[in-house]
Amino acid sequence: MTTPPKNTSGRGQRELRVRVKTAKGRKLSSTLWLERQLNDPYVVRAKREGYRGRAAYKISELDDKYGFLKPGARVVDLGCAPGGWCQMAVERVNALGQNPKKPIGTVLGVDLQEVEPISGAQIHQLDFLADEADALVKGWLGGKADVVMSDMAAAASGHKGTDHLRIIALVEAALAFAFDVLEEDGTFVAKVLAGGAEIGMQTLLKKHFKKVANVKPGASRSDSSEKFVVAMGFRGLRDGDQGAEPDHDA
Repeated sequence: MTTPPKNTSGRGQRELRVRVKTAKGRKLSSTLWLERQLNDPYVVRAKREGYRGRAAYKISELDDKYGFLKPGARVVDLGCAPGGWCQMAVERVNALGQNPKKPIGTVLGVDLQEVEPISGAQIHQLDFLADEADALVKGWLGGKADVVMSDMAAAASGHKGTDHLRIIALVEAALAFAFDVLEEDGTFVAKVLAGGAEIGMQTLLKKHFKKVANVKPGASRSDSSEKFVVAMGFRGLRDGDQGAEPDHDA
């Protein structure tokens, strides 16, 4: 089970904070971001434990609570760069077969950009919105997925309302993809931003999944409006279902 980073410095509860001076030609905002990264315990822990980013601990915390990354599961990670979620999934579903007593899972990551290889995962450069993407993914998996997960976020515009609408549109697109590639009783996990426009999406999730939870894991920064939706027990689509076309009047 994933636990929050602990103080291992031997200095009691007080840690030495790294200060970064603003270099010539570098904006103050960039300096502040760099300083925050250097002092973030999850960033430090990820570097120490070999994960590609602090986001790995977000998916591990969600899985610790809901247990969807089971050994033997087939997992699709949409927008997988830089790869932290894939790394964690490889461990949890036993994709490398390191535990011979448990079934071996499959982890497939897709992203618009090229991603450095990850041991135990299949990585494909692919636009998941492309017409052929669903069929390609099912072909690579050799069937449907048990989990579709997404930590994607649209490029920030600087306007909170616009960014919220953009990420909801992205999550809805990921959900439409999941409807086609998920096995019945499968799980959908995605990042959203709190803001109100997700009401239609929540209605759609509750219609097609047995249980829907909205969670802010401890690894999410306290000043971030991000949260994660975990939808479990996919009911499948029936004749007459409209798929991922939310009722925005709900």
